[in-house]
Amino acid sequence: MSKNKLTLRYLAKNISMIVGIVLIWRGIWYVLDELDELIFGGSHFWTATGGVVVGLIILYLPDKDPKEIEKL
Repeated sequence: MSKNKLTLRYLAKNISMIVGIVLIWRGIWYVLDELDELIFGGSHFWTATGGVVVGLIILYLPDKDPKEIEKL
C-alpha cells in the first residue's frame, strides 16, 4: 500500500483528531470566558490584552528571536 493512498481509516483518524482538538479549544474558550466574568466582571479589554501579551511571549520564548514573530 502506498503512503499517498487515502483510506477510510486514515480519514476517520484525522477527522476524529480534528474534532478532538476543536472540542478541547471550545472547552478552554468557555473556561476563559467564565474566568473573565468572575475576575474582570466581563470586561474583555484586559483579558484580550493579556492574551495578546501571553501569545507573543509564547511565540518569542522558543528561539528568543523577534524575527520569528514577523513570519506570522
